[in-house]
Amino acid sequence: MFRVKPVEQSIRDTEAPEHRLKKDLSALDLTVFGVGVIVGTGIFVLTGQVARNLAGPAVALSFVVAAVACGLAALCYAEFASTVPVAGSAYTFAFATLGEFPAWIIGWDLVLEMMLGSAVVAVGWSGYLTSLLASMGLRLPPALAGEDPVFNLPAALVVLALTAVLVAGIKLSSRLNLIVVTIKVAVILLVIVAGLFFVRAANYTPFIPPAEPTPAVRDLSAPLIQVLFGITPVAYGVIGVFSAAAIVFFAYIGFDVVATAAEETRNPQRDLPIGIIASLAVCTTLYVAVSVVVVGMQPYRELSVAAPLADAFKAVGQTWAASLISIGALAGLTTVVMILMLGMSRVMFAMCRDNLLPRGLARVHPRYGTPYRITVLLGAVVAVLAGLVPLAEIAELVNIGTLFAFVVVSLAVVILRRTRSDLPRSFRTPLVPLVPALSVLSCLYLMLNLPVETWIRFLVWMVVGIGVYFLYGRRRSVLAGR
Repeated sequence: MFRVKPVEQSIRDTEAPEHRLKKDLSALDLTVFGVGVIVGTGIFVLTGQVARNLAGPAVALSFVVAAVACGLAALCYAEFASTVPVAGSAYTFAFATLGEFPAWIIGWDLVLEMMLGSAVVAVGWSGYLTSLLASMGLRLPPALAGEDPVFNLPAALVVLALTAVLVAGIKLSSRLNLIVVTIKVAVILLVIVAGLFFVRAANYTPFIPPAEPTPAVRDLSAPLIQVLFGITPVAYGVIGVFSAAAIVFFAYIGFDVVATAAEETRNPQRDLPIGIIASLAVCTTLYVAVSVVVVGMQPYRELSVAAPLADAFKAVGQTWAASLISIGALAGLTTVVMILMLGMSRVMFAMCRDNLLPRGLARVHPRYGTPYRITVLLGAVVAVLAGLVPLAEIAELVNIGTLFAFVVVSLAVVILRRTRSDLPRSFRTPLVPLVPALSVLSCLYLMLNLPVETWIRFLVWMVVGIGVYFLYGRRRSVLAGR
C-alpha cells in the first residue's frame, strides 16, 4: 500500500511512445493557463457577497489572506513540479514520497475536484449566456436553459466543444486560452479604470466595521470549526475578515492545475515555477483592485450579492457596464471550464499509466499527442453532469478537495527533501520546513471553516475511492509484485 514509485521511473514512463505527450508549452503559456483558470466567477460574484455579509470594505484584506495561504502552497508546488516534471500534479508527487495508496487517494480526490468544478462553472457559463441573450431579445426555452431547466443544453454544449479543443492539441488549447484570457483581463481592467471615477472616500469608512453577531448556522450547514469548538459566527471585525478569506479562497482555486501540464512543458525546470507563481501574483492583484473599486463605488451594505460589479455600475447610472461584464464573465468561465478539464484528464492519465485505472485509457493520439480517450470519456461525464445535475449544493467539494491536495503537497516537499536530497532542484521552497508547515496549518484552518455536510460528502467519496483501489488498482498497479 505504501510502495513508492521512484522519481526516475516516473520520468522514464513519460518517454514511452504510446504515452508520450507533446512538449509545446512555455512559461507564458503556463502563466496564461493559471490566470485563465483562476479568474472566473470569484471576481464577478464573491467580491460583493463577502463585502456585504462578512468583511465590509476590508474585503481586499480577505483576498490577501487567501492569497497568502495559496502562495505558501504555490511555493511547495513549484519545487515539486520542477523536480518531478510529470503529469498528475499532487498525485505524482504523493506517489514519489508517501506511497501508492496515499497517491491513489489524492488522485481520486483531484478527479472529483476538477470534474465537479468544471461542471459547476459550465452551469454558470450557461446562466451568463442566457442573461446576455435575453438582454438582446433572444430567449432560450426554459426547459433547456435558465434557473431550473430539464436539461441545461448550453452547459453541455460548451463542455463538448471544449473537449474537442482539448483533444485537438495542447498548443491549440493554449492559443484559444490566450485569446479568451486577453478579452477577460481587458474587460476587468476597463471596469477597474472606469470604476475609479465613481469611487467615494466615505464608502471606505469604517474600513473594518465593528464585529456583530450573526444568526448561527445550524445543523449540517454549520462550519466544522463551529461544531467542534462551539464558536458563534460573527460578521465584520477581524474575525469577519478571516471568515471571508475562507470563502474567497474559491476565487483562487486552479493555480495547481498548472502543475498538471508539467509533462507538456518545453523547459519544466524553469517554466513551471514561473507559471505557478506569476499566475497567482497577477490574479491577486486583479482581485484586490476590483474589490477596492467596488466597495468604493457603493456602500458595502448595499452591494448586490448576485452581480456586484454590474449592479455597482447601475447604481451610479452606468448601465453600459452590465453587458460588458457579462461578456467578460463568459470569456472568464470558458477558460475555467477548459483548464479544469485539462487538469482532470492529466491526473487520470497518470493514474491509468500506472495501471491503477485501466491502462488502455492512457493511450495518446498519434497525431495530436493528447490523451484523447480519457479526454473524451471525462468530457462526456462532465457534459451529462452539467446538463442534468443541480450542483450548487456540492460545489464546496471542489474547495475541500483542493485544500486537501495542498496539504499533501506541502507535507511531501519535506519528505522528499529528506528521502531524496540528491535530486536536482531548479527551484527550492524557501525556509523548509517552516513554509510547508505554515501552508498545512493555513489550509487546515480554511478546511475547518467549511460546512459539516461538505465533510460528510467528501468522506463518502473517499470511501468509494478506497473500495475501487482495493478491488482493482492494488493488484494491477505497475509496482505490484515488486
